[in-house]
Amino acid sequence: QVQLVESGGGLVQAGGSLRLSCAASGRTFGSYAMGWFRQAPGKEREFVAAISWSGGPTYYADSVKGRFTISRDNAKNTVYLQMSSLKPEDTAVYYCSTGSTSVSILRGMIASWGQGTQVTVSS
Repeated sequence: QVQLVESGGGLVQAGGSLRLSCAASGRTFGSYAMGWFRQAPGKEREFVAAISWSGGPTYYADSVKGRFTISRDNAKNTVYLQMSSLKPEDTAVYYCSTGSTSVSILRGMIASWGQGTQVTVSS
């Protein structure tokens, strides 16, 4: 099983940017699709973005499309989430995940979860 460790969360003002990273253990990182989910207080965990093992195609939630970009570096066993034009409603704990394909991640079929990193956007 792949182990995932997120980093890069923090406090940012509305309109600002953050880049989240997720470092994965295991020699088979390049064979997994990767994704990001988030969970705000009192709400269910929701899909944010997914990327295939090769780096494409990518999928995004409508709420983040055009503002967030998911990417991966298989040589570094790392997936990234570049977040721009942040809004207070983006405040949540962000979780990294793995799945067999990016579509399976979009559908919530998750093989592994990270522990999460907090993102807080102030107005």
